[in-house]
Amino acid sequence: MKPPLDLVFLWHMHQPDYRDHRQDELVLPWVYLHVIKDYTDMAAHLERHPQIRAVINFVPVLLEQIEDYVAQFETGQFHDQLLQLLACPDFEQLSKAQRDFLLNTCFRSNHATMLAPFPLYQRLHDLSLKLGGEGQAGLDYLSGAYFADLVTWYHLAWTGETERRRQPVLAQLMSKGQGYTLADRKALLTLIGEDIKSIIPRYRALAQRGQIEISCTPQTHPLAPLLIDFKVAREAQPEASLPATAAYPGGRNRVMAQIEDARASHASRFGQPPVGMWPAEGAISTAYVQKLAAQGCRWIASGEGVLNASLRRANCADSRAVFQPWQLARAPGLTLFFRNEKLSDLIGFEYAKWHGQDAAQHFVAELEAIHAATPDNESAVVSIIMDGENAWEHYPYNGHFFFEDLYGLLEQHPDIRTTTYAELLARAKPPPVSTLPELVAGSWVYGTLSTWIGDANKNRAWDLLCAAKQSYDLVMASERLSPQARTNAAAQLAICESSDWFWWFGDYNPEVAVASFDRLFRRNLANLYYLLELSPPAHLDLPISAISGDATPQAEGGGSMRRAQPLSHS
Repeated sequence: MKPPLDLVFLWHMHQPDYRDHRQDELVLPWVYLHVIKDYTDMAAHLERHPQIRAVINFVPVLLEQIEDYVAQFETGQFHDQLLQLLACPDFEQLSKAQRDFLLNTCFRSNHATMLAPFPLYQRLHDLSLKLGGEGQAGLDYLSGAYFADLVTWYHLAWTGETERRRQPVLAQLMSKGQGYTLADRKALLTLIGEDIKSIIPRYRALAQRGQIEISCTPQTHPLAPLLIDFKVAREAQPEASLPATAAYPGGRNRVMAQIEDARASHASRFGQPPVGMWPAEGAISTAYVQKLAAQGCRWIASGEGVLNASLRRANCADSRAVFQPWQLARAPGLTLFFRNEKLSDLIGFEYAKWHGQDAAQHFVAELEAIHAATPDNESAVVSIIMDGENAWEHYPYNGHFFFEDLYGLLEQHPDIRTTTYAELLARAKPPPVSTLPELVAGSWVYGTLSTWIGDANKNRAWDLLCAAKQSYDLVMASERLSPQARTNAAAQLAICESSDWFWWFGDYNPEVAVASFDRLFRRNLANLYYLLELSPPAHLDLPISAISGDATPQAEGGGSMRRAQPLSHS
């Protein structure tokens, strides 16, 4: 009898570090907004369907920020400007900068699903467009009551569908629609605080009862193959342009530190190190896989494009290769799973346009076809790996009905069983593992590393980071910093190594988003120089695209080794 098809959902939860530790400020609000909309809904879907198993991947720097927000709500001292304004007692006293901030912030969402369904919120948007067309004089007509309603509606639009169905205060506020008072905003703030405080314990409880496996990514989500060796970008794209700097200084040691820090922080929150890891962006190379294996990782996952390119290089292409686990010949003891691109992308990019029930039924039918085509003497593992937070704003009702139908169908299906990678490997008879002779470095995006290197601005950003790292190494070798200052500088360096900064550079992303991440990346680099008691290079005041290639020093501690005043790092 043919064994059931094994289906693994890996929902990847990640946001980069939006904190300016020098200013004790949260620059962008995406962590807490995704908590109240997506992380709560994703937990609730699993809680309603206890027979569904899944892997939930949390990046440690995301969990750190959630805990930071928990502390803010416990003290009532908000370091996030948007929360400060939600708690504002008198909107008639807003400064022009605060009014501009709210107008620039409180319409950032998918308008089709998060603004248009709410006529009174849509009216606020229409008013801003109409008056904005008359310039500043027109916007000056907007009252304090307008801004009180605006910041309230923005947060209401970012609440999860499950919360709207179980929290009476949300139904009351959404029904009220306008004229929101300080008491209304305090009630909303209380609910947001409760959601943030409960989210990590909810996932911990799901793991403790065996419904989910919690995995992690190296500490700040670094693009580790490039930290180790820029040249691996040419394994998939031989003509790829590389940064002017030959290599990231000390990259191998930095990758080891990122892995070790992540495993330690995961163990501190969840009682033990993770069984496996999702490498940032599914980006892997031979050297990186070997380091993960050496650190005790039992499994990792990547994109189907990486598998296919590796098999083509070895002249052993196989149309069913993605349905089985693999092992790299040069990294024994570590099992590799690969993302089914077709099915994962259907959920990520297509099903939002479908009726939820139709999408769920189509997805299950696709799985049934895979199972039917599997030979009787073989097993099939299907890996659905995708962002667990950003796709749902494109779905009506944040994907509520899609998940209700999908998980409901899978719970009852006789030939499909949801599982986790840890459970697969722990079986008395785990799925047979094939050996991959060699690995072509790449990621889950196009099977290449082109999203993070090769573009002129991406390469320039790498050169800026390399220059900062050279300064870091010089200062650390001098031993002139105190132990605490050294710890703070190392933490700031890790933030600068996040893959997110490099992802955003490029003309395919919205200009406003690129500008905000550009500023935050340069601010992070500047803060690293300050923590090293150095003056940041003057060119960090310029957008990346305006910095010439000869403006990136190779070993000069910013503006040479000039001392700056030491600063604390929270």
